[in-house]
Amino acid sequence: MLGLRTTTIDQASKAVRGTVMKHFDEAALRLMVNARLATTVLAALGVVVTIPQPASAQTAVTLPAPPFELPMLPSPSGNWTVMVGIGGQYMPDFVGSKNGKFMPIPIFSIRRAGSVDQFRGPRDSASIALLDVGNFRTGPAFKYVSSRKSSKYAELTGLGDVKAAYEVGGFVEYYPVDWLRLRSELRQGIGGHTGTVADVSADVIVPLIQRLTISAGPRFTWKSTKATAPYFGVDAAQALASGLPTYDAKGGAHSVGFGSQISYRINPQWEVHAYVEYEKLLGDAADSPLVKQRGSSNQTTVGLGASYSFDFRIR
Repeated sequence: MLGLRTTTIDQASKAVRGTVMKHFDEAALRLMVNARLATTVLAALGVVVTIPQPASAQTAVTLPAPPFELPMLPSPSGNWTVMVGIGGQYMPDFVGSKNGKFMPIPIFSIRRAGSVDQFRGPRDSASIALLDVGNFRTGPAFKYVSSRKSSKYAELTGLGDVKAAYEVGGFVEYYPVDWLRLRSELRQGIGGHTGTVADVSADVIVPLIQRLTISAGPRFTWKSTKATAPYFGVDAAQALASGLPTYDAKGGAHSVGFGSQISYRINPQWEVHAYVEYEKLLGDAADSPLVKQRGSSNQTTVGLGASYSFDFRIR
């Protein structure tokens, strides 16, 4: 019976993966350009799958209580669960590019131990759920945006560099029902851009069989002018150097999209996943001459990842 059940699970997993990837042939073909790096990630996931499965999560570390507590927030004392991991994804060279590259992606989040099993979407920022009550979570969120160097890509010739940005803000997450997660993030940029970014997403979460879950849902992003102009605007000097027309990029609706993810929980600690995210640029981002003449408003990301969860306690 165990062998039959394992065979059935394997067949179901293969069928789901086949259905998802059938609709993203173009992204898969692009992914083959970086086959060597992709093979490295898959090998790492293979190592994860072979790790022995402990019976349950254990409290790994006990930390001293903080010297003070913030008003209006619950005490940090108690047990917490940390999720850390690494992923690799094939994504556009830069936002608006028609070509792609393979990049490592870190995974990090903290929540109260014993709360509802955490679902993490591929677009989620690193976050800490300081307030975790039932189906509602909220807390700080952080995202790193890598620098954009004009010397690395011919399409950016003459447009100058954009420094790395650090987006700091918060998130709100709510489960109106067990199978639906609603999440929004609001972040302020520091460094490469100094604008405001808002992300809104919804994910329908469906357990197909034991430990195997598929999820999918819409995404929407809004960016202010200061978060848009450094990447899509073209000033007079850049126009002369690049051959593109001048363009004054304003903020507003930045993109709309859809994402899907398949996850397999090996045990309470380890989870592996694969995902596809599609994003359609809108507004001034889509109308930028960089995108219209040298790039594409259609942005697809394909990724793989693995995460490990452990507990710690604050006295």
